[in-house]
Amino acid sequence: MDINTKVPTEQRRVNPLKFMLVLLIVSIIMMFAAFTSAYIVRREEGNWLEFNLPAILLVNTVVIVLSSIFMQWAYVSAKRDNMTSLKLALLLTIVAGSAFLVGQWEGWGQLVQDKVFFGGSTANPSGSFLYVLTGVHAFHLITGLVFLIIVVISALKYKVHSKNLTRIELCTIYWHFLGALWIYLYVFLILNH
Repeated sequence: MDINTKVPTEQRRVNPLKFMLVLLIVSIIMMFAAFTSAYIVRREEGNWLEFNLPAILLVNTVVIVLSSIFMQWAYVSAKRDNMTSLKLALLLTIVAGSAFLVGQWEGWGQLVQDKVFFGGSTANPSGSFLYVLTGVHAFHLITGLVFLIIVVISALKYKVHSKNLTRIELCTIYWHFLGALWIYLYVFLILNH
């Protein structure tokens, strides 16, 4: 391409919503990098209670991977204008995301039964870190579900299709990111617990 050839402005512009999503993802990565770094530093200081991680966390890992598969299916369906598959895949993604949150709640219940608490005089830093890591991730998953519901509403109004993919593309990127983040957290906890 000749250096003097001008590229049309439309081709050079970055979608502002995609740019905002990238900034959001980078900030979340930085936050969890800080949390996991603090976890490692604090663990080395001592007074660290050892306990078994709730078994539901492995089940949740499988559920969130399935939800990512469903989300990708929804995206591909939108690209192919297959509205029936799109709606089904979005619904399955919502069900799997909700199941993940229920699993997190069950995991926290198991921690309480095992006398691992978030705060107070009986709390230990190891338990508090586990609640923070899983709780902040759950909060972000809830925001992902909100965005997903917006995409479902848009799909029901036929505003998500091959010529209008921005909403579902952004939602898919964020959803896959949340899945990858959970896998990172789960592996981190297994290796450092």
